[in-house]
Amino acid sequence: MTPKHLGQTSQLPASPEEAVLDYVPNPRVGTTYLVRFAVPEFTSLCPVTGQPDFAHLVIDYAPGETIVESKSLKLFLGAFRNHAGFHEDCTVGIGQRLFDEMRPQWLRIGGYWYPRGGIPIDVFWQSGPPPADLWLPDQGVPPYRGRG
Repeated sequence: MTPKHLGQTSQLPASPEEAVLDYVPNPRVGTTYLVRFAVPEFTSLCPVTGQPDFAHLVIDYAPGETIVESKSLKLFLGAFRNHAGFHEDCTVGIGQRLFDEMRPQWLRIGGYWYPRGGIPIDVFWQSGPPPADLWLPDQGVPPYRGRG
């Protein structure tokens, strides 16, 4: 399982489907712990208007046998810049792909989308109940309040 991107020059994939995610052995197999990726500047395109959509993503997972290599994750998420998809499809699709390929004990994703047309849309998905002994902090992203 040699990573394709780590230590290499890599181009941004043309689409999320073309992106290759690398997984490496979990250095703490048998230990329940949480890994969090915060992605405050995620971008995709509206499938109707082609206008950019912006979100703050938070991905939490409890590793199984492997962990996702962060450079490949950045390239995968960056490939959404030219991808037209509804907020729900992008958020849930990212979570499901990571879960299906990495096979962690548990995974959740929160997509906190910035308003378009005056309505913020938050999308949440998780693979099932978290492990009983997992410390699960709040995702730390406040609900959108506008100017307060």
